[in-house]
Amino acid sequence: MRSSSTASSPTIASRPSADISDLQMEMEMELPITDKPNLKSRGLHPAFYILNWIVFSNLTILFNKWLIDTAGFRYPILLTTWHLVFATAATQILARTTSLLDSRRTLPLSGRMYIRTILPIGFCYSGSLVCSNVVYLYLSVAFIQMLKAASPVAVLIVSWIWRVADPSLNKFLNILVIVLGVGLSSAGEIDFSMVGFMYQVGGIIFEALRLVMIQVMLSGEGLKMDPLVGLYYYAPVCAVMNFIVAIPTELPKFQVEDMAKAGYGMLLLNAMVAFMLNIASVFLIGKTSGLVMTLTGILKNILLVVISVMIWNSNITGLQCLGYAVALGGLTYYSLGYDQLEKGWNSSKFWASSVWNSENSQVGLRRGARRTIIVAVAAFFTLVLFGGVLHTTGVASKSVTMVQAWLGAE
Repeated sequence: MRSSSTASSPTIASRPSADISDLQMEMEMELPITDKPNLKSRGLHPAFYILNWIVFSNLTILFNKWLIDTAGFRYPILLTTWHLVFATAATQILARTTSLLDSRRTLPLSGRMYIRTILPIGFCYSGSLVCSNVVYLYLSVAFIQMLKAASPVAVLIVSWIWRVADPSLNKFLNILVIVLGVGLSSAGEIDFSMVGFMYQVGGIIFEALRLVMIQVMLSGEGLKMDPLVGLYYYAPVCAVMNFIVAIPTELPKFQVEDMAKAGYGMLLLNAMVAFMLNIASVFLIGKTSGLVMTLTGILKNILLVVISVMIWNSNITGLQCLGYAVALGGLTYYSLGYDQLEKGWNSSKFWASSVWNSENSQVGLRRGARRTIIVAVAAFFTLVLFGGVLHTTGVASKSVTMVQAWLGAE
């Protein structure tokens, strides 16, 4: 279920090194991004938009998995089609009642250009959505997120094949580390499914093609779209394409009873949550930098793995944890580089020290209140991660069994 920096994102052709920090975050979003929307600097603290995006991003993935795997609505293609129909209606309403999509009026989008750019990119977007949702029938959320760590590798290889980026030995060695980590995660997967694995690989390839095509085709035509404007144009195209795919695959076995079983209200809420992720993406791009977004995406993925393991009791082996750690380490270094990591670390230390010790605050909180909030948030994430480790290793369930046996004996 995709970043731009403080300036407009240049094309890959104009940056031979293929800045994967931008492309990596574009993958985390659900929408094509080629420019940063001009949002006002006033308002809530950027941390709010970061947390908002993490919540809606992970909630969308967990909600989709629950509907498909637990609630019995085993029609992932029809589910994505429903999301796109809802998004089409929502963006049409927003275009007529708000100013969020006013930038579309500046796009010189003719019929010929629509066919040359929107349709092929929409085709890849549709393929990415189909594969990325069908995979929920075969693989756990945790393993899917581990496989997604290889997404930047696919983007770089596609950009090399497209000849919009120059091959580099250093980058090649770095992506080998990422591939090694993903390979270890796959080797350690207990409930491995080759069909699910191929669907996930297909989704990654479609997404890589989409991102490179956005950079080459849209930027080459002088078009710049923020996420909501992109959704305004792509949602109708993808809805039609997904429905065409669903006709021979899911419609013959579709039963209305399954909708009632999952709940009409739940299906509506699911589409609303997926659309809110797009809104959260708009404000995240406008309020943060590429560095913050990259690190936020990595943190989001780690939390998603831990939470999904705790919800569905997925089996995670030590080899998978090692492989995922290697892949994330390689991904972080590859996306940012040593100099950027060192700069980010020093900036983070300075910011943390100023927030912890400063008497005044931009958000109007006193030092004691800020420290309490910081400690509470840190404790929450620590408990989630620690609980996930205990749950994964089986220590938690054994402890619960021992306590129940002790209470029974009493």
